[in-house]
Formats: sequence, C-alpha cells, structure tokens
Amino acid sequence: MAATKLPQALLAWQTPAFAQTLCDEIHALEEGTLPLEKCTTQGGMVDESKLSVSLLKAHADATTIYVTLATFFSEIVINCGCGADPMPINAYGEMLVSINKQSAEAEFSPLAS
Repeated sequence: MAATKLPQALLAWQTPAFAQTLCDEIHALEEGTLPLEKCTTQGGMVDESKLSVSLLKAHADATTIYVTLATFFSEIVINCGCGADPMPINAYGEMLVSINKQSAEAEFSPLAS
C-alpha cells in the first residue's frame, strides 16, 4: 500500500487555514485509509459515507506535525437481534495523525478513549 500523504495540510501548517485544509484533505482520502475499525465498540463494520473529522489539538517538533483528531462515523452492527439488521449506530474515536515535515507522509493511530 502506498504511503498516505497530506501535502496541502503540510503547506498550510501554522496558518489559519490549517484545520480546514487538513480536514478537507482527510475527507478526500480513499475509503479505508483511516484505521476506523479500531475505533468501533461493537465489533461492527465501518461506514465512512458520513465521516466527519475535527481538529482537537496540534503541535510540532523539528520533524513532525502531531494532530489529534475527533472522528465521527457510522458503525454497522450486524445480528443485533433488535429488528433492524444491519443497524447503523453513531461511532466516535480519537486519532493521532503524524505528518512528516519533509515528505508529507502521514500515519494514523487510534487513541484509547
């Protein structure tokens, strides 16, 4: 799998446009790029069709930009026995995005909630 890059977010770092640029670039990523399955709570499948992300905090060191994101998405729970099968439920997870300042390569790591 090719490395995920966020070049526009890197260019916007330390500008007022950073948060919006980062969120826009994440929304444009291929489905399945974010490890949202690690944020599910009922063993369901991820539906990214209504994915929403918000920047919670950001900082950087000499080589990397670190961003904590709030991710909102739907988790599809199957065989729940409640009449609506499969059933979408609202899901939330926080994710650390590490962006390399030289290459714009990004790594996504779910944070324990």
